[in-house]
Order: sequence, then structure tokens, then C-alpha cells
Amino acid sequence: MALPEIHPYIGGEFISTNETYHVHCPWDNSPIAKVHLAGEKELEQAILLAQQAERPMAELAAFEKHEILMRIAQGIKENRNSFAKTLALEACKPIKLAYGEIDRAIQTFIIAAEEAKRPPAELIRIDWTPQGKGKEGLVKCFPVGLIAGIAPFNFPLNLSVHKIAPAIAAGCPIILKPARSTPLSALKLAEIIDSTPLPKGALSILPTNREVGSKLVTDSRFALLSFTGSPQVGWNMKNQAGHKRVVLELGGNAGVVVTPSANLEQAVSKCLSGAFAYAGQVCIHTQRIFVHQAVFTAFTEKFLQGTANLKNGHPLDTDTDISSMIDEENAIRVEEWVNDAT
Repeated sequence: MALPEIHPYIGGEFISTNETYHVHCPWDNSPIAKVHLAGEKELEQAILLAQQAERPMAELAAFEKHEILMRIAQGIKENRNSFAKTLALEACKPIKLAYGEIDRAIQTFIIAAEEAKRPPAELIRIDWTPQGKGKEGLVKCFPVGLIAGIAPFNFPLNLSVHKIAPAIAAGCPIILKPARSTPLSALKLAEIIDSTPLPKGALSILPTNREVGSKLVTDSRFALLSFTGSPQVGWNMKNQAGHKRVVLELGGNAGVVVTPSANLEQAVSKCLSGAFAYAGQVCIHTQRIFVHQAVFTAFTEKFLQGTANLKNGHPLDTDTDISSMIDEENAIRVEEWVNDAT
């Protein structure tokens, strides 16, 4: 059976390119889609279209942005099952966790829709001197301009939405680069957004190689860079970003403290979920557990039992707790850590 062909979304149009690659399901490395790769030509086209959309975006009324964002949320909700299956296959995320990510994406658009109705403003008194007597100042916020968004593989839909939804709410055009291994759910989202009254050019979603993607960091036509990923990559991007504003969401180092007064059943359940959900490929997952010596033995026994009961399997199996990691390179890296700890 022929693989579905997926195209970059460039300012209101899905475009074919000369270079393609296959997206694979990490569970068995089976190809699930043929993706057209955007190059420098496509990025330049997206930038020019986004610049043309800056004024129409800035002129959108609050009710118009609210309507667009709510229509997107409704579109995801209506296609919830299809989104979850796509996400589970491309990211090898257990389907029950994939549904949770879809619901989070819906919530994010709804929250952005509500915030679009109340842009921040401040009235300040400036009668601090005789010259200011009887005068007031009004502080208003304006769209920052063209945004470059770079999303990671581990939450390919929701972390793309974390960049797209606020951009729309603020009246800013955005060009998003999804992770090369997981571009399908973000491009599926583009189909829904394309059906709304969002000005054409205001959104482009470009699966690209690393060289083209780096131009989102260095090109001075972008006013803001939003990146989610590893600290090493993020801080390096900030150094290369020039004068543009930079928003970084980087990896965590989350610790859990279990005290003698803790409900051990609840603590074990939370720690199991925090440690093993999506094979630990979550920036806020539980990385360190500190257990008081008074409950250490009891906690450890329950934790080991709970770990043994976790089910490994195909991401579309509703009973699966842990599936494969995103690729073999990362699986080997984690295995080396485990061996070293042992």
C-alpha cells in the first residue's frame, strides 16, 4: 500500500518539493508516511508571506482571534481519534498518553482564545513632578512581529500548539519547524487551521533539515525565537540569535521527596507515572526520588512491584504503558546510563 504523502504548509498552501524522506514508527521502524522536505527556497517563501501577513494579523480584532482559536480547538476535538493515532505512530507514544496530549492541545487553544480577549494594558499616573500634574500614561502591548518556532519530538502536537496558539492570540505570524522525526501531527493541525479565517501567510509549518532550520535562529527578519528542547542546544541558539528576543523552554531535573507522612500508594503511583510515562522522554519527568529512611523499604517494595507490572507494547495497544524510545541512538544512550548506574 502506498504511503500517504505529507507536504509542508507554506503560508496557506501545501507544497510539493523535490526532496522527500520517510517518517517511521519507532516500534518496528516501519514507514508510515512520505514527507516532502522544505529547503531554503520554501523557507524564504514562508518568510515573505509572513511579512505580508504582519499587518493583517496586527489588525485582527479580539473577537476575530477568539473565533479563529476556538474553531481550531473544535477542529482538533472533532478529529481527536485521528490525531491520537497519528501521534502514537510517529512518536511511539502509548495511545492513552497520546489522547492526553490531544486534550492538552485543545485546552491550549481555548486558553489562548480567552487571553486574546484581554490583551494587557496599564494606566499609570505620571504626576510625580509639577510638569506631570493632571496627566496620565497608557501602556499598551503590540505584536512583536514574525516568530520562529522550533518544537521537539516528545510532544509534537502540544508543544507546537504552545507556540502557534499564543502567536495567533498576540496577532503575530509564525513559522514553525517541527522535529524531523515527528512532523505529522503538526502538519495535520495545519489542515484545520487552513480552514479558518486566519490570514494566509500567518502560519507556515516546515519540516526541514538542520541547516535550513538554523536560519530560523539566525535570520534577522524574525523578531522572536521560541525553542523547546535540550539546554545544550537552546543556549547555543540564544548565542546565535542576534538581537531577536528568545524564549527557551529547556530540560528539567525534577526531584521527588517522599516523607514519612506521605500516602505511599499515591506516592508510588505518581512516581511510576512520572518516571516511566513515555519512556521518560518528558522534560518534567521524575528524575530523582528522595525517600525518608523510615519509609524507604516499604516505598521501594511497592515501587519495584509497580514497575514490574508496567506493560511494554505497541503504541496503539490501549494497555501499553511503555513503548519504544524515539530512536535507537537514544535507546543506546539510556542503556549506557543504566549499565553505568548498575
